[in-house]
This record gives sequence, structure tokens and C-alpha cells, in this order.
Amino acid sequence: MAFNIDKFAETSQRVKWADLDMGEFVTRPLPEDTLRCLRYMCDVEYHTVCYMRDMLVTPSHQDKDVSTFMTMWNREEYWHGEALAEVLGVHGIVVDYDELKAKRMKLGWSEALKPLKQSLLSNMVGADFIATHMAWGAANEWSAVAAYRRLANLEKHPVLAVLLKRIAAQESRHVAFYATQARRRLESSRKAQRLTRFALRKFWAPVGSGVMDAGEVDHVMGKLFGGEDGAHEIDRLDHNIARLPGMDGLRIFHNATAHARAGHRAQTAPA
Repeated sequence: MAFNIDKFAETSQRVKWADLDMGEFVTRPLPEDTLRCLRYMCDVEYHTVCYMRDMLVTPSHQDKDVSTFMTMWNREEYWHGEALAEVLGVHGIVVDYDELKAKRMKLGWSEALKPLKQSLLSNMVGADFIATHMAWGAANEWSAVAAYRRLANLEKHPVLAVLLKRIAAQESRHVAFYATQARRRLESSRKAQRLTRFALRKFWAPVGSGVMDAGEVDHVMGKLFGGEDGAHEIDRLDHNIARLPGMDGLRIFHNATAHARAGHRAQTAPA
């Protein structure tokens, strides 16, 4: 079934959390390892503006459906960050833009030059770049949905679980757009398939990599995808990618999280 971009734009809204009793976090505070995951997720959501910035210098922004989607997507991701920031705030963890801006500035020239490099490379490739952009976005959003649902199931906090599942529901709509676009564009171009396969195999990493400290990336990936259930989730994510035209056999999620999951096994193994 084709993704209806007009309906998506009309129904796009901020995730709801005003009806949730945040006081539950006072009487039932979240453990430190879960708060680390939430802080990571919150920072990733707020950093969405960087991904949007990079897209605006590529051929993707010239496609009406893609640009409409990205506008709504950026807005929804911002509100995800706001909702998570409120949960963190109840626990005394303050998240603000000045801190996030400082984190970006620490990345130095590599971050400053990223839009320029992406513009040059993507415009050399042309319209086939959009297929790579869409497949990459699908991988990111599939992993986001899995992460929110996994944390909700692991923590089982009555308020947190509801909030995370609401966020995951919106992320699922993002998946639908990216995957639909990627599948259509990959089906029509062998060149796009080769480019996308190369980019995913060589460069894809968990969302937040390169921005967050490596230790935080490993903590989140280990907690959410460690153990037998986590391994099954990783296999499912790789299956989703492998079903895209020309992507059969790719194991980007397995490869990108192997180190973190091995570390989690070592930490939880009986003495």
C-alpha cells in the first residue's frame, strides 16, 4: 500500500504526555542505567535538526514528498525529545539546547564540514542518492522503534511504558514512509542498489554514534539488545533491511552492535 504523504502531514502532531502522571516517577524513580538510555534517546531526538540540515543540501530536498515528510518528521522528533526531557527533569537531569550545542561544537571541523561534504558527494551521485537516504532513514527508524519498545518492556514502569509506546507508534509511521520510498527507488535502479548496499555495509552505525561518547553507545545497545531476546530483535531488524531490493544478506545491525552485546554478556555472566 502506498504511503499517503498528504494524510501524514494532516495528522502529524506532537506526541501526547500531558495526561500522564509524572508524579509516578517521584514515587517510582527509574534506575540509573535506564536514565542513561533515556538521556541518550533524548539527545538523539534533539539532534534530529542536524540530520535535517544535512538533507537540505542533497537532492532529497528537491523531492516534494520527501521534503514534506522531513518537515513533519523533524517536528515530531523534536517533541519526542521534549517528552523525554520532562521525564529526565523529574529525576533532576536537565537537558537544554546550550549543552547540546556545546556537544556539537566539540566535534570541531568534522561536524562543520559535514554538510559541504554530503552536498558534494550526493549531488555527484544525483537522484539515486535519494534511495540511499531513504534506506538509511528506514534503518534508523526501525532501530528507534525497536529501542523504544524494548526499553518499555524491560523497565515495565506504568508511565514510562505508555510514553515510550506512544513515541514508538509515531516512529512506526516514519518507518512506513522511509521503507516505502526506499523500496520503490531501489526497485527501479541497480545503481541505487549498489550505492545503498555499499553505504549501509561500510558506514551505517547506531543512531547517535559520532555524537555520543562511545561508552554511552555501547551501554544503550548492550542494555536494549543484549541477551537472547535482544539477539532475536537484532535478527528481525536485519531481516527488514535484507528484504529491501538488493540488500539481501546484509547484517548491519548485527555487525554494528556486536561489540556492545558482547560487553553486556560479559557484565551479566554469572561469576
